[in-house]
Amino acid sequence: MDWKKKTLLMGILVGAVTGAIGALVLIQSGEKAGQPPRLTAGDGVKVGVGLMAVLRLLSELSSK
Repeated sequence: MDWKKKTLLMGILVGAVTGAIGALVLIQSGEKAGQPPRLTAGDGVKVGVGLMAVLRLLSELSSK
């Protein structure tokens, strides 16, 4: 397997694990509150901006 396929596979695995952990955190906070968590559009924007910052950091690291 070449380095491109290995890198893609690792990215997929890290993304899946991160998503699962995020879902578990939301589930736990919902259980503590006694109701399902409510995510607003503003929350979605915050998550999107955070993801873009992480992707920018990764692209800067890889260009060195």
